[in-house]
Amino acid sequence: MKNLFTLVILLCPALYGWADEENTAKKATDAHITGHIILKETGEHLPFMTILLKGTNIGTATDETGHFFLKNLPEGKYTLRVQGVGYKSAEKEIVIVKGKTQEVNFEISEDAVLLDGAVVTANRNETDRREAPVIVNVLSPKVFENTNSVCLSQGLNFQPGLRVENNCQNCGFQQVRINGLDGPYSQILIDSRPMCSSLAGVYGLEQIPANMVERVEILRGGGSALFGSNAIAGTINIITREPLYNFFQVGHTLSAIDGESFDNVTSFNGAIVNEQRDAGIYLFGMVRDRQAYDHDDDGFSELGKINSTTLGFKTYYKPTHFSKLTLEYHHIKEFRRGGNNLDRPPHEADVAEQADHNIHGGSLNYSLSSKDYKHRLNVYSSIQNIGRESYYGARRDTNAYGKTKDFTVVGGAQYSYDFDNFLFMPSSLTAGVEYSYNKLNDLMLGYHREINQEVSVYSAYLQNEWKTGRFSFLLGGRLDKNSEIDDPIFSPRLNIRYNPIPDLSLRASYSEGFRAPQTYDEDLHVAAVGGEVTLIQVAKDLKTERSRSYSASVDYYTTWGPVQINLLLEGFYTSLHNPFVLEEIESDDENKILERRNGSDAVVKGFNLEGKIAPHKSVQLQFGATLQSSKYDKPVAWSKDPEVEACRKLLRSPDQYGYATLNLLPFKSFSAALSGTYTGPMYVGHSAGYIEKDVLKKTDSFFDATIKLAYDIKIGKSYTLQFNMGLQNVFDSYQDDFDKGEFRDSGYIYGPGLPRTYFAGLKFGIF
Repeated sequence: MKNLFTLVILLCPALYGWADEENTAKKATDAHITGHIILKETGEHLPFMTILLKGTNIGTATDETGHFFLKNLPEGKYTLRVQGVGYKSAEKEIVIVKGKTQEVNFEISEDAVLLDGAVVTANRNETDRREAPVIVNVLSPKVFENTNSVCLSQGLNFQPGLRVENNCQNCGFQQVRINGLDGPYSQILIDSRPMCSSLAGVYGLEQIPANMVERVEILRGGGSALFGSNAIAGTINIITREPLYNFFQVGHTLSAIDGESFDNVTSFNGAIVNEQRDAGIYLFGMVRDRQAYDHDDDGFSELGKINSTTLGFKTYYKPTHFSKLTLEYHHIKEFRRGGNNLDRPPHEADVAEQADHNIHGGSLNYSLSSKDYKHRLNVYSSIQNIGRESYYGARRDTNAYGKTKDFTVVGGAQYSYDFDNFLFMPSSLTAGVEYSYNKLNDLMLGYHREINQEVSVYSAYLQNEWKTGRFSFLLGGRLDKNSEIDDPIFSPRLNIRYNPIPDLSLRASYSEGFRAPQTYDEDLHVAAVGGEVTLIQVAKDLKTERSRSYSASVDYYTTWGPVQINLLLEGFYTSLHNPFVLEEIESDDENKILERRNGSDAVVKGFNLEGKIAPHKSVQLQFGATLQSSKYDKPVAWSKDPEVEACRKLLRSPDQYGYATLNLLPFKSFSAALSGTYTGPMYVGHSAGYIEKDVLKKTDSFFDATIKLAYDIKIGKSYTLQFNMGLQNVFDSYQDDFDKGEFRDSGYIYGPGLPRTYFAGLKFGIF
């Protein structure tokens, strides 16, 4: 496989030569297109809509008046496409002639249920969502805004099958569950690249600011095996924002947690694009200062304090009409701490969990295509370097300091070719190679622990998708050689889509995946339990975990007069062989040791229901619900206390959960957003310390509701000043039985992430 990877990389200069021969350099053809985009129902001009010349990298956006201009276009027959969030896409065939200016206008309708739009997570190529071989849900910036979500973790709850949970009272370690499976079973991508290492995954969901994100694509289930072995539960693909037009925006939000602890968030973002539209840069930043919150007045925090600064940019240059070079960089500096005596050094606290992160990450991508767009090539590389200085300790331990270094690099190439007819119908072939390397050093001398891990993964994937408007059949697979495993592992993938009528899609998929016996994110988090710390170690005989996933769905879209409706029912079934479990073992010192072992086989199965209803352009309702069962074949012991009964159910995995959002626009300048999440009862382990013995607790159910009101004031033709305010967790549905004091179990935390919280914000710019 190494030789194959080297061969493809060596072929890239030759492929570039082919592309350069095919691609005409940008030159003044005096072939221009001008026009406007209006809303079909009202005749209103639509600003900031995206216009693309398909088969090229040429594009622009409408200005504040809804008009656009494309100049010096290549000659030939092309398709002009218009798209935008909340509107149905439209296309027109055009013939571009040298020296001729054409006027092309569009009338489009609203798409309140977001059925149209392009996604890339379905098959590694940009595909219309309606024709994607698997269900891909899209989380837009509007969802983050309407739910007052300042970071990625706060917005992910508003998708079916997803649930974000807080796993530590002290430091706020979070993870996202997809279809009930915990964090390490999901693949988190940044611009389709697996840059979320084990260390980055500990606090990464809360470190990615909302204004860095163009959209989040979510694929539930293992149908995304082409993105990597960890995509067993699903894939979360964070698409960062690209510059399309000139704009800027600044804002500040002040939140009062339970009316007493303040969370200040200041953000800015903006873009500059040159007149030729062949170069641009998008800049973003966020500063956050959150005070610690103590819910039960015992002097120990339930939410730790956070001080973070994020800066970054994404820029591109288009050497020709058919090639594009993209560079992205971000820097995150974050300090967080929880426990007590927060104004003193951590070793003077009874309990302290502190982490000081310094993160640098970036990516470089070069894409090119032939003039007929049948040949497409992407060559990419991503890199991330993390430094963490930490303290995880109890009882004023002076030896609980640690230092962690993490380095990740990913590189690869992907080639696609569109067949007019291959065997029995048109198809698209995709092949690629990928190499990832991660070096981790985690040193905690006071606990006699040092993790030195180097993991290299050589991967190759191949898939072919036969597709028409009514039917698609995708067959593919991925071959991974992980340095922690002796033999390469092949993960197949099969997807079928059938549309008996245009508005009804039937889909089915099958895939396999695996998890290698290595260090994962939760291993790098040290919890305080009963006045001592809990460490995780990997068993020497730990075997590779394997999975098989099946899913089937019915996706129906219809319009009843002005009412737009989209209903989705999905069934899923995932079997786990040799799943990783944590079991407490005897220890020679004062620390508690959990060992990662292979447990009894497990099955996760259930249904996801999703609905989107828009009776009017000013009213949009969206909801989702999950009913599932998550069980081991045999009971698994989570406590070493023989009196504590082993449990078949996967802990922290409720059988019912869901969400709902209602967006109202009664006036053009005033909006109201109502949202809420429901979490059903679940089993949570409660370790001894504050309580006398280990106990398996069945929690109550929770409903976390949010209301947000916003008012826009237009300033001139281009600028807007917005005032907003609202209330999170309106009914204060929050855990009420936290442990207290220095002997508490910091992992005994469940339910909504915030108590009742008041917030107000101000935003100014072009938006």
